Amino acid sequence: MIFKETKLQGTFVVKIEKRQDERGFFARAWCKKEFEAHGLNAHLVQANIAFSRKKGILRGMHYQVSPCEEAKLVRCIKGGIFDVAIDLRPNSPTYKEWVGVELTEDNHTMFYIPENFAHGYQTLTDNTEAFYQVSQFYSPESEQGVRWDDPAFDITWPEKDNLVISEKDKNWPDYLL
Repeated sequence: MIFKETKLQGTFVVKIEKRQDERGFFARAWCKKEFEAHGLNAHLVQANIAFSRKKGILRGMHYQVSPCEEAKLVRCIKGGIFDVAIDLRPNSPTYKEWVGVELTEDNHTMFYIPENFAHGYQTLTDNTEAFYQVSQFYSPESEQGVRWDDPAFDITWPEKDNLVISEKDKNWPDYLL
């Protein structure tokens, strides 16, 4: 696997290394040793799938607070998503900055998001399926969020019209820290 750190320290774009022949290809999508060698949390306890029927669906921006902070490894296995992470670490030089990565079924790219980052994505195609692994079990009492359009972050989403957003995600409060 090829790891490339983004502008936000601790977030990585992870590309597979294909071994190809006339049959197709083989590649590793996960290797605990390689993730640990890059200083990333390799303790994954749960895998989730999210299917979205329409282009423009926006999910996020979610995170879990102590003691259930979670790292995520996200991949789009059908369709495409614009995946976003926001640095919510107050002592970080990139505090309140965001980065977006296009993940598609064709580019086989993954996005590693460490603890204390908000995460969300927008679908780029109809019938999109995202697969992500997390380092903590889901804890409803630890779930928090920030609004997808919070001016504190000024995220540039690819789709501005015909958005589909849950009431919960529309109503997260402004980020105050």
